[in-house]
Amino acid sequence: MTTKAAPQNKTGGFRMSTDKQETLLKLSILSLAAILSFATRLFSVLRFESVIHEFDPYFNFRTTKFLAEEGFYKFHNWFDDRAWYPLGRIIGGTIYPGLMVTSAALYHLMWMINITIDIRNVCVFLAPFFSSLTTIVTYLLTKELKDSAAGLVAAAMIAIVPGYISRSVAGSYDNEGIAIFCMLLTYYMWIKAVKTGKIFWSALAALAYFYMVSSWGGYVFLINLIPMHVFTLMVTGRFGARVYVAYCTLYCLGTILAMQISFVGFQPVQSSEHMLALGVFGLCQLHCFVDYLRGHLSASDFQVLFKATIVATGTILAVITGILTITGKVSPWTGRFYSLLDPSYAKNHIPIIASVSEHQPTSWSSFYFDLQLLVFLFPAGLYFCFRQLTDANIFLILYGVTSIYFAGVMVRLMLVLAPVMCILGGIAMSGMLNRYMKDVDASPVILGMPAGNLAQGKQGDKRSKHKQESNFVMKSEIATLFVAIMCFFLISYTMHCTWVTSEAYSSPSIVLSARSHDNSRIIFDDFREAYYWLRMNTPEDARVMSWWDYGYQITAMANRTILVDNNTWNNTHISRVGQAMASSEDKAYAIMRELDVNYVLVIFGGLTGYSSDDINKFLWMVRIGGSTDRGAHIKEWDYYTPQGEFRVDKEGSPTLLNCLMYKMCYYRFGQVYTEGGRPPGYDRVRGAEIGNKDFELDVLEEAYTSEHWLVRIYKVKDLPNRGL
Repeated sequence: MTTKAAPQNKTGGFRMSTDKQETLLKLSILSLAAILSFATRLFSVLRFESVIHEFDPYFNFRTTKFLAEEGFYKFHNWFDDRAWYPLGRIIGGTIYPGLMVTSAALYHLMWMINITIDIRNVCVFLAPFFSSLTTIVTYLLTKELKDSAAGLVAAAMIAIVPGYISRSVAGSYDNEGIAIFCMLLTYYMWIKAVKTGKIFWSALAALAYFYMVSSWGGYVFLINLIPMHVFTLMVTGRFGARVYVAYCTLYCLGTILAMQISFVGFQPVQSSEHMLALGVFGLCQLHCFVDYLRGHLSASDFQVLFKATIVATGTILAVITGILTITGKVSPWTGRFYSLLDPSYAKNHIPIIASVSEHQPTSWSSFYFDLQLLVFLFPAGLYFCFRQLTDANIFLILYGVTSIYFAGVMVRLMLVLAPVMCILGGIAMSGMLNRYMKDVDASPVILGMPAGNLAQGKQGDKRSKHKQESNFVMKSEIATLFVAIMCFFLISYTMHCTWVTSEAYSSPSIVLSARSHDNSRIIFDDFREAYYWLRMNTPEDARVMSWWDYGYQITAMANRTILVDNNTWNNTHISRVGQAMASSEDKAYAIMRELDVNYVLVIFGGLTGYSSDDINKFLWMVRIGGSTDRGAHIKEWDYYTPQGEFRVDKEGSPTLLNCLMYKMCYYRFGQVYTEGGRPPGYDRVRGAEIGNKDFELDVLEEAYTSEHWLVRIYKVKDLPNRGL
C-alpha cells in the first residue's frame, strides 16, 4: 500500500494546498467578523460603567438574578407581589423564559469552571456574545442560500449594522438579544431540511424553533413565514417529498415543544396567528393524498374527484373555523397583530399599544439611519435571487418582502428586517464584485496552470479572446472604477455604522449625557439617584405610583411596590393611573387613596431639555385614562386650547394647568431660571414660559427632587383628622 506524499516547495518545506488556504482565509475573516460584532457593542461599557439599559432589561435582570439564586422551580412558581399592586404577577406563566434560563446556565457554567463572575455582568455581555453567534449563523445561512463569498460579506455586514446593534449593545438585556440568533438558526436548519429532506435537520429546526418560542413573542413571524414558503412551493409546483418531510416534522415536533412554554400554552392550536401553520399542514396531507390518487386513477376520473375534494374540503374547513371562532375555541387576532395589518387600528381602538414609541410606523429616514447602504443593495439582492430561482431563494424572497413591510408598519420590527437586509446585501455585493473583479486585470492569468499549458492556452484562446474583448470598451478600466466605487460604499457603510453606534446606541437610558458649550460631556445620573433615595428613605412596603414606563426600573432598582409596569397586561389598571394624573387634585386624591398610594414619581425635563418626560407623554395618559367606563368623563379635547393646541403657557387649557400631572412637574418651577435672557419658569422642552406658576399642593408634599430636576417624588398626605 502506498501513500501520496504531500507537495513540497523549493526550500524543502510542505506547501499548504489551495483549498486549505482558502478555508483558513474564510475562517479568519469569519472570526474577525464575530470579534468585530462583539467589540462594536461595547461602546457603552467603555463610555459608562457596566449598566443595564432601557426599561424591560431591568425586569429581565431582576428575574434572572432570582432564577440564578433560587433555582428554576421557585422561579417558575414565583408570585411577584411588588408588581401591579394589589394584583401581583405570576412570573413563570407570564414571561418567555429563554433569556433568563440562558443567562443562568452560562452563569453556573462559568462558576463550574472557576470563572467567578457576577450575574449582572453575564446579563450585560450576553447580547454582544450572541451577536457574535449571529454573525456565524448568518454566514452559514447565506452560504446555504448562495455561496461562501456572499456569506462572508453578509456576516461582516450584520456584525456592525445599526438596526441590529440597537438591540444587542452591551447592557441591552432584552429578549431580542438572543431571539435574532434563534430565528436565523431556525431558518438555517429549515433550509438544510428542505434541501436534504432529512428528518435529522427537520428535528434540529424544531429544536431551534422551540428555543425561539421560549425567547421572544416574535416567533409568530417565523411560524407564519415557513408555512408561507411551503404554500408558495405548492403553488409553483415545487412541492415534493423533501418539503413534506421537512415541514411535517418541524410542525409536529415544534408545536409540541412550543406548548411546553407556560406563557404560550395551547396558543399554537387555538390562536388565529397560528392557523396558517395548521392550515398548511393540512394542505400537505391533502396534497400527498391527491398525488397518491393521481397515480391510481385515470385523468378524467381524477379531475372529477379532485374538484369534488376541493369543494368539500373548503366547505368543511369554513364551517369548522366559523364554529370554533364563534364558540371561542379559536381566539381572535390580538391588537398588536391587527396593528400590523392596519397601522391606524391601535390608535383608534387600543391607545396603550399606540402609546409605545416602538409601535409607531417607521419613517424613511430611520431606514437609512439603521441600514444605510443596505437600503440600496436590497433590490439588487432580490434580483440575484430571482435570476436563479431555487427553493431556498424563494424563502429568502418571501422573508425580505414580508419583513420590509412589517418593518415599515412598526419601528421595533426593524430588528427583523436587518438580518435579511444583510443577507441580500451580501449576495448583491458578492455577485457584483465577482462579476467585475475578473475584468480588473486584463491579462488572462489562470491560477494553478503550468507555464507551458498557459502558453498553449493563450494561443488556443487568442481568437475567441479577441472576439470577446472587442465587445467591450475599456473593460479593465470600467471594472476597476466599479470595484473602487464598491470599496468606497463599503468604507462609507463602516463609518456610518460606527458613528451611529457611538452616538445613538451606546448611551443607556438610565444614565443620560449631553454636550456643554466647550464640547465636554455632561452626565445626568438623576434616575439612579432618585431610585436609590426611594430605596433608602421610604418604608419597604411603600407603594409608588408612576406612569407604566418606569415600573420595571422602580421595582428592580428601588425595590418598592409599584401599581403598573411595562408589562401593560391590564389596561383597566393603567387607565386608573392615567385618570389620577389627568384629574384635579381632589379627584386624583380619591383615586390615590383607593389604590393605597404612598408616593408619586414623575419625570420632568423642562430644566435640562430632556424631551421624553411625562408632560410630553401626558396626552397618552389622557387617552388611556379616558378609554374605560370609569374614565369616560376625561376628554382629550379638554386639554387643548380652543385653537386645538397643546400648550403649557398662559394660553393653555385651564383643565391642563390645574391637573395633578402639571402641578407635580411644575411645582416651584416658576421661580427657577433655566436660560439666560428668559423669564423664570421657562420650559426648555416646550419652549414656553409656564402659565401656572404660583400654586401650592394640597394633597401632596414634595419629598425629593433630583439634582437636575429630572425625577420628582411626592408623598401623598394622610387624611386630615376629623373635627379639625
